Amino acid sequence: MATGNSNYTEESIKSLDWKEHIRLRPGMYIGKLGDGSAHDDGIYVLVKEIIDNCIDEHMMGFGKTIDIKVSDHKVKIRDYGRGIPLGKVIDCVSKINTGGKYDSGAFQKSVGLNGVGTKAVNALSSYFKVQSFREGKTKMAEFNQGEVTSDAQVVSTSDRNGTYITFEPDNVIFKNFHFIPDYLDNLIWNYAYLNAGLTLVLNGKKYHSEHGLLDLLRRKTDEENIRYPIMHMKGEDIEVTLTHSNQYGEEYYSFVNGQYTTQGGTHLAAFRESVVKTVREFFKKDFDAADIRASIVAAIAIRVQEPVFESQTKTKLGSQNLGPEGPTMRTFVNDFIKKELDNYLHQNSESAALLLKRILQSERERKEIAGIKKLANDRAKKANLHNKKLRDCRVHLNDKKLAEERRNDSMIFITEGDSASGSITKTRDVQTQAVFSLRGKPFNCYAHTKKVVYENEEFNLLQHALNIEDGLEGLRYKKIIIATDADVDGMHIRLLLLTYFLQFFPELVRNGHVFILDTPLFRIRNKKETFYCYDELERQTAINKLGKNAEITRFKGLGEISPNEFAAFIGEDIRLEPVILRKETKIKDLLSFYMGKNTPDRQQFIINKLRVEKDLIHEEKAIILEEHDNA
Repeated sequence: MATGNSNYTEESIKSLDWKEHIRLRPGMYIGKLGDGSAHDDGIYVLVKEIIDNCIDEHMMGFGKTIDIKVSDHKVKIRDYGRGIPLGKVIDCVSKINTGGKYDSGAFQKSVGLNGVGTKAVNALSSYFKVQSFREGKTKMAEFNQGEVTSDAQVVSTSDRNGTYITFEPDNVIFKNFHFIPDYLDNLIWNYAYLNAGLTLVLNGKKYHSEHGLLDLLRRKTDEENIRYPIMHMKGEDIEVTLTHSNQYGEEYYSFVNGQYTTQGGTHLAAFRESVVKTVREFFKKDFDAADIRASIVAAIAIRVQEPVFESQTKTKLGSQNLGPEGPTMRTFVNDFIKKELDNYLHQNSESAALLLKRILQSERERKEIAGIKKLANDRAKKANLHNKKLRDCRVHLNDKKLAEERRNDSMIFITEGDSASGSITKTRDVQTQAVFSLRGKPFNCYAHTKKVVYENEEFNLLQHALNIEDGLEGLRYKKIIIATDADVDGMHIRLLLLTYFLQFFPELVRNGHVFILDTPLFRIRNKKETFYCYDELERQTAINKLGKNAEITRFKGLGEISPNEFAAFIGEDIRLEPVILRKETKIKDLLSFYMGKNTPDRQQFIINKLRVEKDLIHEEKAIILEEHDNA
């Protein structure tokens, strides 16, 4: 029975208009928010929503070029499609469930069918402008947080048909946001690979592909690091590329109707199953599925009528069928792979032999560590019962359903030593932030096999804490944050951890899960103001503002920052540097240079970098002094 004075009346029931609801619950429409440090943060979803509309026009046969300009805080996107019908320009960007995609004859296999995308961009922007060019006439309108601020008359124009969108994400919603060029680069390349013949231009750089997913895998792999030439198979509504590399892990790029499904879904599950089944039948041997898929690098793109995604951000496909009257996803993908992959292996005996060699190598490695793996897993289970290495977050401790809902918010800090982990543990958000404490410096695992992961207690316990032993499907934290001291030892620990991830779990880095925690190096304060400075330039600027008598503290370790201060550095304003693998980055060469035995080359590299840093600091000081004198 309810007790107390509960004021539940008609006044308690509120109705929000479309823009208020989107701004109040942005996660329902674009997933998580973020500041741009992660590849799936909200600001990139806003860019995608607009480009998706341009792509749909291209797929219908209208427009072969999309122009995109992204500055620090403003995005401009122009397509050369048919243009929004002039009488519906405002409605199409400001009325929910209004759009041209409800006519399934016009957009049979479109990405977005809910009429929400562009409206969400509008509502979540401090400035939004739409302009349509259509048959010699143009119509323009401007908005602020979804509210119309300018409704221009239709006028004549000589511009080509199409739609031009400009927007600035609202800094109230996306606090301290910034676009990372590498993320935008990958985003635009994916559009190019999935739309052969389309040209996208981002800030003056052209993106164009003639060979689709084959170009994608060529860009994602190093020719010297793959076991056999990339297979390229294409059919109606499906395209697949496939090879095996010399690295650990499984690497997949999956797409639906041009949408990059970063979390996979039914199409990827069917593909992984079909590859195993076909390979077993071809070689007439019941290989372990893990041995077949070990080191695989593949991409799959399918076209689905009226796709069903598991979230508004469309990162995981939930469709069980290819369309309302089509075959099941499993049957469709399996039939295609069984025919095309089997044909390829019969026609390319050399590639088949190299594939078999790779599978047998994986089998040997798996059997080699089988015994020690069981012992290591038993040790990990016992350790988790009573050790304090992992201070988990409540999302994972209490509620599995809540864990899935708040997966995007979960993160784990990997620290070294009791003082550093103590500061973070005392001030963290216990709902979503976990802490894993290392004991001393990790082992340099470069050039070792995965056996070392089970033999080394620290690595084994970390692997279990992350739940990545059998792949990323069970990954417990969206963000893995390396939090080490800003000194030589801290940098060394950071490098050793990155070596561990790149050597054995490179997909963690490729999928954007690994970050470096950026904490201030200095605190500059007087009785009235306090500044936290992350580099020498910020330090000098703060000193100039507060005067020479300001108190200056140099934080050498995380443990020196009080828990009360630390709260600001791992809260809403947390600064994270993503670990990004660029196209030209070759993991083998990278690890060999930094962690191998090429001492003279590395020594010269360090000397050169020290000179550069010294010169930069000298130049920064000179600029600051000059500005101070002028003032």
